[in-house]
Parts: sequence; structure tokens; C-alpha cells
Amino acid sequence: MSKQKEELEHRLKLRNIKHSDFNDIREIMVSAYKTQGMTWTKEEFKNQLNAFPEGQICLEDNGKVVAVALSLIVDYAKYGDNHSYDQITGFGKFDTHDEEGDTLYGTDVFVDKEYRGLRLGRRLYDARKELCENLNLRSIIAGGRIPGYSKYADQMSPRKYIELVKNKEIFDPVLSFQLANEFHVRKVITKYLPEDTDSRAYATLLEWINIYYEKDEKLIGNKKTIVRLGLVQWKMRRFTDVDDLMQQVEFFVDTVSDYKSDFCLFPEFFNAPLLAEFNKMDASEAIRNLADYTEEIVNRMRDLALSYNVNIIAGSMPEYDGKKLRNVSYLCRRDGTMDKQYKLHITPDEQSYWGLQGGNGIKVFDTDAGKVGILICYDVEFPELSRILAEKEMDILFVPFWTDTKNAYLRVSTCAKSRAIENECYVAITGSVGNLPRVENMDIQHSQAAIYSPSDFSFPHDAIIAEASLNTETTIVADVDLDLLTKLRKAGSVRNLAQRRLDLYSIQWKNKR
Repeated sequence: MSKQKEELEHRLKLRNIKHSDFNDIREIMVSAYKTQGMTWTKEEFKNQLNAFPEGQICLEDNGKVVAVALSLIVDYAKYGDNHSYDQITGFGKFDTHDEEGDTLYGTDVFVDKEYRGLRLGRRLYDARKELCENLNLRSIIAGGRIPGYSKYADQMSPRKYIELVKNKEIFDPVLSFQLANEFHVRKVITKYLPEDTDSRAYATLLEWINIYYEKDEKLIGNKKTIVRLGLVQWKMRRFTDVDDLMQQVEFFVDTVSDYKSDFCLFPEFFNAPLLAEFNKMDASEAIRNLADYTEEIVNRMRDLALSYNVNIIAGSMPEYDGKKLRNVSYLCRRDGTMDKQYKLHITPDEQSYWGLQGGNGIKVFDTDAGKVGILICYDVEFPELSRILAEKEMDILFVPFWTDTKNAYLRVSTCAKSRAIENECYVAITGSVGNLPRVENMDIQHSQAAIYSPSDFSFPHDAIIAEASLNTETTIVADVDLDLLTKLRKAGSVRNLAQRRLDLYSIQWKNKR
């Protein structure tokens, strides 16, 4: 290999800074900053390394430092947003460094001018983010120079300049880079670096939020990030009575519990086989008689949730109070508490055969395995409902359904997958299979249970995490990662929730009761 070729080869290495690197770093700073007062002295450099060696990072090429990122940890509440560079760094002494602090404060990033264009700054920012995550700090905050502002200071305010940089109408060598690295501007601060004439002493207060930050982490009982879902694809068969039905219910609860599932989902109207007892009545009278069993079934499923340590979404069952017949899904938590969600939209068939009426409320349920929502069958075909739940930070949407034909099933499943993508959440659906002779309006079933995800690099390419065999009684058990949702919402390829044009449209829930 020729000597010339050796000189052209890069050998980049990311590492922590050493005391012996001062001359290399000083050379880069002098080149980067026109004002000598903005460069570190050797004593200040020594203080930085002694205070927080892990936070001082560099990239070397063939043994020479070519890019640098400096930082310290602070208790940010002590300084607030209206601080200066000297205040936050202790006038270069770094005696403000606090190992018990909650914020990684970035003091400097600079790159040798011969190495600009190689995106070394991005590598340093990524290393800082990794450090912030590993130290479980709330965020990275930095005061950012806006050196391009000097060209526009006579034409516009700093706020207007920053807005135009955000919109890529103006390029700023510092701010444009920081925005591209997932930092957002909290505010404009003045007199941050009085000697920074290019920025007219203004600066942007920038923040990158650590989405993995865990406050007051406990040894036990922490919020789960990996959640296991168990879905029951239920076969409609004749049952002699409630005990017979509950024997089959317990079998499936026991099965998914053996796999340490956090949730067990049953289909809509899974107790419909008991309608056979009333097959001599007309459909509307039969369904009201079926509602007499609901309270007993729910109480027994609550007991199963406790004894098998699994949260049960008890499909749905009819509820009749003597005036209104409604379709309701119960959440039986494994701590013994219960909640319920009414079906809001009633199909024309349900209305004409049974006289079902829709409920009037919707909510997100807190559980020990994330925030969940429940939409019964037809409701998932109305995108406004799941968007309202997503705005309440829902992680998992459960959809118990009953469909008789393939086209009906495809309506539900296609809409469910869409809800997962557009609301950046997981959606679990399950229905029933088989036949129920002599049960009017519930005679045939079609189902393929599934768990859907958003569609991005961290998720399956087809947005399907798991799928059951078609029209077969079975279960599916699969894990979903809630941290991936958090990451997607902050840094996904597309961000359906964050990028809504709320200046143009919104969804409003009108019922205040």
C-alpha cells in the first residue's frame, strides 16, 4: 500500500477524551470560534475531565482528535430556562456537575473544519443520546448558537429567524443540524454567550427528551414494557347451561395463563350458545333472556382473572335494565377490579332483530400492563373512536367481534389494521367460529384472530404480529413491546399522531355526561 493511500484512509474511533488530547482540541476550538474568549483554557479542560469524564466524548482519526462533544449533568430545576452559559458551566469550572441531577447538559460540540461534511457531529449526538439513556436521565438540554442570524438581524427577530430555519427557508449551520437530530426549541434566550457576536448573544434553548426515562424505578412492580397477549378464537357449540359454558371459558383462561399472558381476549357474544335455550321465543325476547346470565358470567370471569393472574376482556354480552338492551364488554383486571365499555354503534341487523341500543361513553382503561381501549366489532369501523382513545395515550386496542361472512370479517380486520397504523398502537381482534343451528341471527361464524401493529422498521413489514388459523378453534399468544410505540411516536418514519394538522381539524367528543 502506498504512503499516499495510507494517508487517505480514515480510522475513526469513538472514545472518551483524555488529558493528553488538549492540544488537538484547542486547535479545533480556535478554528471553530473566531472569538478567543469562547475557547477553553487548559485548566478549564482539566476541570471538565475531572468532574465528569464519561460525558466528554471525541472522535479520533488515526490517533488525532477531529470532533468533540462536552457535557455535564445538572439538576435543571436549579437553573431554569433563563440561564447563561457561564451559570450552567460554573464559569468553565464544571463545579455545577451533579451526579444526582436529571439532565445531561451539552456544553459544546465542534468538528475540525477538514472533517466537516462527514457527519461526525451526528455520531457525537448519537453517543450523547446513548449516554443519556444509559444514565437514565430525563433529557439532553443545550444552549444553541444561531451564527447565521447576523445576516438577518436587521430584518427580523430571532423568533422569526428560528421559524424560518425550522421551515427550511433559511439554513443555519448550528440550528439546522440540531433540529435534524431530533432536538426541539423550548425558547429563545438572551445574553447566553455575550461574546457570540454572530448570534447577537441570542441562543436557542434546545431539548431532546429521553423516551426511556424511568422516574423512581422500583425493584418490583414497575410498568411492563413487554406485554403478552392471549386471544381466544372461540368455537360456537351447544352448552347445556352456564356451568358448561364456564368450563370451556376456564379451559382457555388456564391455557393462556400457562403462557404467562397479561391479557386474555374473548369474542363478542361468546355466550350466544345459551340462546338455544330460548329458541322458541322471537329473537328480541330471547336476547333479553340471555342478558339474565350476564351478571353471573362476569362475576365468575372476574374470579378467573384473580385466580389465574390474567386480565380478561370478557368479549361482550347483552345487558338489559328493563328499558334498554345494550351490548357491553367487561374488563376483569387481575387485581379484582372491573370496568366496562358499551358498544356505541349498532348495526342495522342488531337493531331490527334485537332492538339493541348504543352506549354513550368511551374511555381508556389503566391496567398493570399499559393503557388499553375496547371497541366492540362495528365500532372499530369508525376511526374517530380509536383516535379519541389514542389522544388519551392508549397502547393496546382490543376488538372482540362477531362476523358471519368473509366480507363482514374483512371489514372488521381491515379497519382494525388501519387503526393500528394511524393511531400508533397495537390492535388485537378475535371472533368465533363454527355453527349454531336453530339460533336465529347467530347461525354461522367466520373468524381469523390477529394482532396488528404500526408499520415501520421496528415492526413487522405487513403490520401483522400474529394471526390465527382461519375458522379453527384455537388461541394465539404473542408479545408486544410498548417501548417501540414510544419510540415510534417520537422518531418514526412517519408520525401520524404528532403531525396532525390541528390548526385545520380536530375530533371533539360532545357527550359531557
